Amino acid sequence: MALLEIKKYPEKILKEKTAPVVDINSSIQRLIDDMIETMYAAKGVGLAANQVGVSKRLCVIDISVADEKTPLIVLINPEIVERKGSVEDEEGCLSIHEYRAKIKRAEEVLVKGFDRKGKPIEIAGGDLLARALQHEIDHLDGLLFIDRLSPIKREFFKKRYKKTLSEKSKKS
Repeated sequence: MALLEIKKYPEKILKEKTAPVVDINSSIQRLIDDMIETMYAAKGVGLAANQVGVSKRLCVIDISVADEKTPLIVLINPEIVERKGSVEDEEGCLSIHEYRAKIKRAEEVLVKGFDRKGKPIEIAGGDLLARALQHEIDHLDGLLFIDRLSPIKREFFKKRYKKTLSEKSKKS
């Protein structure tokens, strides 16, 4: 297993819709293992393949930090088939380091996809699981959580983020 480089905003691959996984072969299995290791090393609760530079419809999620009964989830070609309610809560992203914002999402979701063995699965989730599922599937659709901010808040974020990046480059 290997740690993968997490792509950072504004890298182009983060804004591109990913391609479906058509063959769950050994390279996909290795990618899944590397993504899991990378997610844990970065202390994240989810990671999409395009966040590590691979344009495949694949993500891993582990919300056991908040709900230890929920096992690690590997989702291949996930799609949200049902949404219920609405809730606003704070979100962050491994690709947008050190920025968090309140984002409105569905309170509950039903997701269909395939597990790492290619078996069809359905996952119903609320709370953090619903938020993580929506966040990672957004990644696979080329959306970042900042795309869900109001235009004014998004512009404020972009200015602040550019300033933070330029300050970091001056220090190094």
